[in-house]
Amino acid sequence: MIILGIETSCDETAASVLEIKNGEPRILSNVVSSQIDIHKKYGGVVPEVAARKHAEVIFDVIKKAFSDANAVNCMRMPRRNEKNANNFSEIDLIAVTKGPGLITSLHVGVLAAQALAAFAEKPLVGVNHIEAHLLSPFLSYKNMELPAIGLIASGGHTELILMNAFGKYRIIGSTRDDAVGEAFDKVAKMLGLGYPGGPAISQLVAEWKSEKNSKFSARGGQNSEFSLPRPMMNSNDFDFSFAGLKTAVLYLIKEMSPRELKRMTPAIAAEFQRAAIDVLVAKTKKAAKKYSVKSILVGGGVIANEELREALKKLDTPVYLPEMRFAGDNAVMIAFAGWKKWQRTKRSEVLRIKAEPNSRL
Repeated sequence: MIILGIETSCDETAASVLEIKNGEPRILSNVVSSQIDIHKKYGGVVPEVAARKHAEVIFDVIKKAFSDANAVNCMRMPRRNEKNANNFSEIDLIAVTKGPGLITSLHVGVLAAQALAAFAEKPLVGVNHIEAHLLSPFLSYKNMELPAIGLIASGGHTELILMNAFGKYRIIGSTRDDAVGEAFDKVAKMLGLGYPGGPAISQLVAEWKSEKNSKFSARGGQNSEFSLPRPMMNSNDFDFSFAGLKTAVLYLIKEMSPRELKRMTPAIAAEFQRAAIDVLVAKTKKAAKKYSVKSILVGGGVIANEELREALKKLDTPVYLPEMRFAGDNAVMIAFAGWKKWQRTKRSEVLRIKAEPNSRL
């Protein structure tokens, strides 16, 4: 089976062609058009701007996905003047993100997928973006045992999910305020590190720790004379809260002069990152123990953080991390999740699908 995946939940326009052969995924193409440079000047994603850019590039991105797939699998897009929709015959299924995400961005992807599905007379399924992140490790690993605990850590979501089987999920914990990726963005902005905040903070911390003769103060980090809170780390549930951690950083830097803040920025970034990671790892560990799971699956853009990845690898339960290219938003995971949904339902949603910005598992 060959699946075309389309992703436009936020500020990445992505398309992918995925082949499933003998139950194993084979990536024929993976195209992502990023809007980071556009939104960087605003310090965050502007929904109207994101949607407009999606509309400008989405069919070029899809065309590129077909072009790349053609290099390995003899595929091609139908020409505009070709009346026979069978030129799309290599595709067996189209999968598109239906939510959660930005409503204006989601609309672009859904409408494009509906148009292609109607033109080519192909089945279409809507994919939950969180489910796609949860399943992203399956693109790289085989024989992962269930039940599993899934940790989703991204700019818009921080959740712990109990997965008993494909399609059988239960959210056992979620953030009560800011998602962890959102907290990274806001703290990076406070520290003048730019957008997106996750990569900016992790890069600064890595460089700072690697410098033997740092020009910065040796204070800060794990041996700091200041420390930041680990909100809800020891609570009796599996929920998260990162607003308090973000506010603690704000109060800390308010007491500093501009000169001192500049000197202490790497230490503050390191302690903030460590605090966020401590909470994520502790909650995941506790959930895995309570539900006696056989695996831990991890997904979402924040999982690209090397320090977090290393901390999770130390857990007793086997941890399956997505490859870096599948940590952030991409259409390969959408195609894979769409295939798994099609296996369960065998129902096309060409006329029924709609953008659902607040959809849940």
